[in-house]
Amino acid sequence: MKIAIASDHAAFDLKRELAAWLREQGHDVADLGPESDARVDYPDFGYKLAQYVAAGHAERGIALCGSGIGISIAVNRHPALRCALVTEPLSARLCREHNDANAIAMGARLVGIDMAKACAEVFLSTPFAGDRHTARVAKLSTIPQDVR
Repeated sequence: MKIAIASDHAAFDLKRELAAWLREQGHDVADLGPESDARVDYPDFGYKLAQYVAAGHAERGIALCGSGIGISIAVNRHPALRCALVTEPLSARLCREHNDANAIAMGARLVGIDMAKACAEVFLSTPFAGDRHTARVAKLSTIPQDVR
């Protein structure tokens, strides 16, 4: 599978380790940066990952920052992305099954490499359940005019 991965400086080491592991698993990984642990702004890399996945250059995205929160917000600003903040494999499975998530976010200060691998493995191998979830997922990309 073609996977895009990006981080901020706080998650640089986790990104590097996770990208290497994903390649060992046979995935084609596009590392969208940063190239060092020098201070950067997570929105820049979240937006870059979102655009890359939305353009069809990757099937899925993995976004990393210190907590995972900021970069997940940045990724989700793109209407074609459904990025779930995950901390363990159950949330990684459910975001695929129920929400057809095409990206996950994790926090390097909260999730170690072993848990990140476990989450990524489940996220990449779990299919979307479809059925009753399909109409709900479609609503995620449009904002109703009558929101009150």
